[in-house]
Amino acid sequence: MQVVVVDSVTELTSRSRDEVAVTGSHGGEFSGRAALAARVRGVVFSDAGGGRDQAGVSALAFLAGQGVAAAAVAADSARIGDGHDVWRSGIVSARNEVAAALGVEPGMTCRVAAEQLTRNPVPTEHPADPPTEARTLVADGRVRVWAVDSASLAGPRDDGAVLVTGSHGGLPGGDPARALNCVPVLAAFNDAGVGKDDAGIGRLAPLDDRGVAAVTVSAASARIGDGVSTWEDGVISHVNAAAARLGATEGTRLRDLVGRLLREGIDR
Repeated sequence: MQVVVVDSVTELTSRSRDEVAVTGSHGGEFSGRAALAARVRGVVFSDAGGGRDQAGVSALAFLAGQGVAAAAVAADSARIGDGHDVWRSGIVSARNEVAAALGVEPGMTCRVAAEQLTRNPVPTEHPADPPTEARTLVADGRVRVWAVDSASLAGPRDDGAVLVTGSHGGLPGGDPARALNCVPVLAAFNDAGVGKDDAGIGRLAPLDDRGVAAVTVSAASARIGDGVSTWEDGVISHVNAAAARLGATEGTRLRDLVGRLLREGIDR
């Protein structure tokens, strides 16, 4: 029985089928759907600090209903976006009823928990289709504002737009090249409770190096994994220098900042 370690749940493939996945992803519902589509028998996420409506672990209950054992480690025990740090250092903070029946308990190390998860029987009715992600146009004008549930949706079509994501602000695998796959005029992420080594805001500096304005919103203010919640509810918690030049400040509602920029014109 193999334990697969990945920085993002979106990296799981058909080769992960029936295995246990240890991921650097948040435990929001989209992550749960991605794990389900990969047909794993068990999965470990980051709890992303829990956050609003405990969205950072909402995948656990969803997966329990599908027979998949799932657990999350505390964001302050392991760097979000870094699957290998979750594997090495993660301490379990939450688990679903399927994992609990296998002996997984809060306070357990990720390594021990993952070994317990390998004993879960293979669920028999996994869906074959990948999860869908919302992409919503939330404002339109000279600059379009897109709310997306995951930064994995981003691409060249988002160059020059405002991109509001439900993704954590962590840097996948610690690789600056993976900070974002487009050049928006402003990008927003969820700070995932910030966590160990400030990992939840790890994308901001590499994006600043590219001249991309980027902010995070507090995980307590908006549901992680939900781009529309980032837009409607998000309160800015951290900004990079490029965003500060646009007038972004901590404590400001994200949509208020974007509304002002749209009225006044965005000039990087």
